[in-house]
Amino acid sequence: MSLRDPAFAFDLAHPGPRLRFAATWAVLLTALAFLDGALAAAVFIFAGGVVVAGAGRYPHPRIGLCNVLTFLRLALACLLASRIGEDPGWPEVGIAVAALATDGVDGWSARRAGLISRFGARFDMEVDSALALVLACLAAERLGGWVLLLGVMRYVWLAAGLVVPRLNATLPDSLARKTVCVIQIAALIAAICPAVPEGAAMAVATIAGALLIWSFGRDGSWLLRRA
Repeated sequence: MSLRDPAFAFDLAHPGPRLRFAATWAVLLTALAFLDGALAAAVFIFAGGVVVAGAGRYPHPRIGLCNVLTFLRLALACLLASRIGEDPGWPEVGIAVAALATDGVDGWSARRAGLISRFGARFDMEVDSALALVLACLAAERLGGWVLLLGVMRYVWLAAGLVVPRLNATLPDSLARKTVCVIQIAALIAAICPAVPEGAAMAVATIAGALLIWSFGRDGSWLLRRA
């Protein structure tokens, strides 16, 4: 899906969904400001603003639990982002586990409520990517800069799409891709968990990195063959 996809276009003709997303954004922003102060809130202002601006293309009259959970995951990612530069510990692990738990529910909730949309799928994917990048930055404090590979692959893919537009085409749903995403986040959580020995964390992160490279390579090869 292209960065110029109309699912994220600003459209004043659809104010209803945007207002509902904005209300959710305001509630979570207030909670973030109370819990962690200015830094997490500032990151969430930018990230949430992008979502609210794009919500005019959301096709359903209500945002549903699915999108609220994705928004909550974004807020948790911003909360973790405010801890970058510090040694991660149990509070960060708890926040990350909560974020991963919402990722297991939002898609199911969207399907159950009949609220599936291109907007929601893109929202979910980009929040997962942001969470992975933040966790990779935290894990780098312990495992070294190489682990950032697990957080930047999505953005390398987007940059490659600017050079090779065929990579911007929509990919079919893939259980393997979703599984690798879960493994990626889980491996990064293990990498910041104090109870996981550094050697074990290194091994898990290496396996996750290899799977991630395989997944992106598989998708890229599929798109190039069908261009």
